[in-house]
Amino acid sequence: MNYDALLNVTARDIPPSGIRRFFDIAAEMDDVISLSVGEPDFQTPWHVRDVAIDSLQKGHTGYSPNRGFTALCREICDYYERKFHLSYDYRTDVVVTVGGSEAIDLAVRALVNPGDEVLVPQPSFVCYAPIAALTGAKVVPIVTRRENEFRLTADALREKITDRTKLLILPYPNNPTGAVMRREHLEEIAAVLRDTDIMVLADEIYSELTYNGTPHVSIASIDGMKERTVVVNGFSKSYAMTGWRLGYALGPAPVIAVMTKIHQYAIMCAPTTSQYAAIDALHSGDGDIAAMRDEYDLRRRLIVNGFRELGLDCFEPEGAFYIFPSIARTGMTSEAFCQKLLETKHVAVVPGNAFGDCGEGFIRVSYAYSTHHIEEALRRIRLFLKEEGLI
Repeated sequence: MNYDALLNVTARDIPPSGIRRFFDIAAEMDDVISLSVGEPDFQTPWHVRDVAIDSLQKGHTGYSPNRGFTALCREICDYYERKFHLSYDYRTDVVVTVGGSEAIDLAVRALVNPGDEVLVPQPSFVCYAPIAALTGAKVVPIVTRRENEFRLTADALREKITDRTKLLILPYPNNPTGAVMRREHLEEIAAVLRDTDIMVLADEIYSELTYNGTPHVSIASIDGMKERTVVVNGFSKSYAMTGWRLGYALGPAPVIAVMTKIHQYAIMCAPTTSQYAAIDALHSGDGDIAAMRDEYDLRRRLIVNGFRELGLDCFEPEGAFYIFPSIARTGMTSEAFCQKLLETKHVAVVPGNAFGDCGEGFIRVSYAYSTHHIEEALRRIRLFLKEEGLI
């Protein structure tokens, strides 16, 4: 069989994730310090696990409604009202998904037609461009720069808009850079979009993980933006619930209705046990989030200072749990640096070009790991740079 001729051409030609590639190599090696994957090293809080266990003991193992349990939809809407001052109708404006990734996929498929243009600020998480490409859209990268603290600027956005532009991805707090968009920056973006028909997909999965007294602001809370924004969030990062695979989307009822229809045919419903756990996480988990955020902040300061002491320029992130230091002074490409560091010192990080071509010259390092792991990784990186004659 000629499978190259049979396969969907777009799907066939999508490159594999640069994040997972280095993780998979590291998994086959001994004594590896991996700072490559954005997975909290905390366990899901016990009170959340207890609720899930109780639901299983009571035999709650059937399908849920397609949109998710009503109690969970209520909690999600209450949470966004309480945290971000946004009011949504739990009956029409929310759909519960299998992780935030499915919510992103549903939103793009519900909004984008073949030939439409999707604007993707980069560096950014690896899924946006492939998901958009699978719809037949043209992906238009918008380069964000170190001198602008990796924020999307109004001028950069305006320059990329055409009469084919359908959707802007807004991934803040940002993976991989840790950049955030403050209210004044979002106001400038909103001013560019208000008189257009362009929709926004706001990926807010790291909304609870901001530092330096900089609370997250949702672009949907900016005047005139709620009706043109689909907000995506979930439980993986804030509640250390990666394996529970639960996310959600909030947005205008007509958009959520189409997203729910796609979800109904492709997935049916999100995991029942996870939904029971999520109800408790939203209702009783604020203290857990605060404790984890404080620990991340400690690690953030440790790793930023560590890289600066190594002589590698490191933008100070204000959100998520990544740093994005420049390795340009080493003279190596991002791929070569990461490959050699892994082979010689058994430290796994991710090349910056995995997040877009403009990420070349940078690496992504996750601090969702213990201080012991971070300190040992910094020690090994120091040895690596010394052996390369760079310090």
